[in-house]
Amino acid sequence: MPKDTENGPSTSRAVVTGCGSFAPLKLLTNDDLAKMVDTSDEWITTRTGIKVRHITTESETTAFLATEAGKRALEYAGVDAKELDLIIVATITPEMPFPSTACFVQEALGAKNAWVFDLAAACSGFVYALHIVQQFMENGRVNKALVIGAETLTKITNWQDRSSCILFGDGAGAVVLERRTDGSRGIMYSTLGADGEYWEALNCQAHGSRHPAPRPLEDPEKVFMQIKGREVYQQAVRRIVDSVTDCLNRCNLTLDDVKMVVSHQMNARIIESAAKRLGLPDEKVFVNISQYGNTSAASVPIAFDECVRTGRIQKGDVFIFVAFGAGVTWGANVIEF
Repeated sequence: MPKDTENGPSTSRAVVTGCGSFAPLKLLTNDDLAKMVDTSDEWITTRTGIKVRHITTESETTAFLATEAGKRALEYAGVDAKELDLIIVATITPEMPFPSTACFVQEALGAKNAWVFDLAAACSGFVYALHIVQQFMENGRVNKALVIGAETLTKITNWQDRSSCILFGDGAGAVVLERRTDGSRGIMYSTLGADGEYWEALNCQAHGSRHPAPRPLEDPEKVFMQIKGREVYQQAVRRIVDSVTDCLNRCNLTLDDVKMVVSHQMNARIIESAAKRLGLPDEKVFVNISQYGNTSAASVPIAFDECVRTGRIQKGDVFIFVAFGAGVTWGANVIEF
């Protein structure tokens, strides 16, 4: 075993040792939505694959969801919160503009030895955060980290817009990563990308410095999420296919080597189209959007937790996380569990 150097051990790897997720108890079904806007269960299911979503109450905040998911991941890993060096919360629906949601999570968990921050890369936030932790651990700078994807998207959803209100749900997912030098492969490779040219495809324009809170918006509807569905669909399929292909090529893997591709759950049709282009068989593509809707940065870790707890992914399996989101942003990680 090579000895540690001043810049960290070259054999250090970021290994996923725990996972957890949390979703609010309150449910919103397609039939419920049909009473609110001109839609139907058949219309929603056919176009999105969604049947039900979890909805926060007024008192359930992003930090609350993140903390609950974090607790479950720490319990799975057998790690005490005081052992954590780093907490990253990936979210676009933070507790407040500042301080970061991660600060609230740190306090709630009692993780006094961790430095913390939020990461805003929309639906790609969780895979972005994993790559950051990968770098810190491979350089020997961080030993134990908690990465959380948490969103309360229904709090910025326009419930009068049937094209968007059917899509989103709330929830949080988390993983614990530990620096290992025992030959574990952990995060084997990450690829990330962004193209700000397409920012208008998916956005929420209030209330940043461009449209500060005291200044009325020219279009009051822009206080909610804005989506250009066709553009998002085309970009998402392309970026998912490119990201997974890059992962396979860079890691010298074939589809036979990969147990599961865990995609961001944005729309069942997007996932199916990307899987078809990649030649992925159904058993290697995990889809749970029917029970959660699109939970942005939370969707990948929620799906992963479900995969682990149902035995779809087991110790030693190689899997790929892949996501696409507003920005536009995209990314993927190749991981051995």
